[in-house]
Amino acid sequence: MVPPEFTAYFTAAAAAAGVLIGLLFVAVSLRPEAVFGEGAPADGRAQAGSAFTALVNSFFVSLVALIPQSTLGKIAIIMALVSLLGTVQLHHRLAREELHMVLLFLSMGTYLFQLVVGILLTISPGDRNYVYDLTYVGIAAFAVALSRAWALVQGKHLRSTRAGRNRQHNEPVDNSVRDGSGDGSIGADR
Repeated sequence: MVPPEFTAYFTAAAAAAGVLIGLLFVAVSLRPEAVFGEGAPADGRAQAGSAFTALVNSFFVSLVALIPQSTLGKIAIIMALVSLLGTVQLHHRLAREELHMVLLFLSMGTYLFQLVVGILLTISPGDRNYVYDLTYVGIAAFAVALSRAWALVQGKHLRSTRAGRNRQHNEPVDNSVRDGSGDGSIGADR
């Protein structure tokens, strides 16, 4: 059972996660071929997948926490296992040089910590410290998701792929994506 003083936090977290999942879908729909297309760089799929996994994890943990008499430890365990599996599968599909090892280890560490806290919370359901730990895991998941989604919107995965292709062909790197001069954005008027 979740102590009542956490209701406002979990309400806000569930709402924020739901909204951010929707915004992630919008970000991906702006460049669907650059994220999930046949020739899309693996970095884009990794960024979108990592952000989606973190947001879905936070969403369901927070949503279940709002159900009266729910067992927060069990949903934390379930979502940690689902997130660990999703993260492993996502990174297993990518070529080794394309892995963002730091992100992989941070994500795995976050979900492993959530798994341990979920187990401890299942054993000691009345311990508020474990609920606090889960709230901080949720905040960490939001931070990961937002940084990945922002990198996706900025098109960083496209720049690294373009630069690599241009180096292979001895062509100059087109920096118009970086400074906004070639993408038709508002900043193109400079």
